[in-house]
Amino acid sequence: MPIIDVKEVPKQPFPGGATYQTLVGDDQGSTPIRLGLQVSEPGYSTGTHSHPYMEVVTVIEGTGEAWVEGQDGVTPIHPGVTLILPPNVKHGFRVTGTEQLKTYGVHASPDRVVEWFPEDDG
Repeated sequence: MPIIDVKEVPKQPFPGGATYQTLVGDDQGSTPIRLGLQVSEPGYSTGTHSHPYMEVVTVIEGTGEAWVEGQDGVTPIHPGVTLILPPNVKHGFRVTGTEQLKTYGVHASPDRVVEWFPEDDG
């Protein structure tokens, strides 16, 4: 297995003020999972979305709040918090602090697939 230095991985811009670096995975779907580092600027929101597979997100820096379909309200997130998101469950997060929010996300899929629900954003 290769050893990956995040400093050498290109950053992909996400609309609204975040970047994403794919650390494990490629466009050919040659790995059984995808792992990425997302860096979100203050005020950024992922928007409400889902994936047709499990996603696991861990906060490594910064603060925010997350929402998950079927749970009441929003939950504060901070370093050490992990979100375990079942397939096809709507969810999202936003940065609430004045610092960047950094998260690692593991997608249980060789491809990153997102379904958006802008009508659910408040």
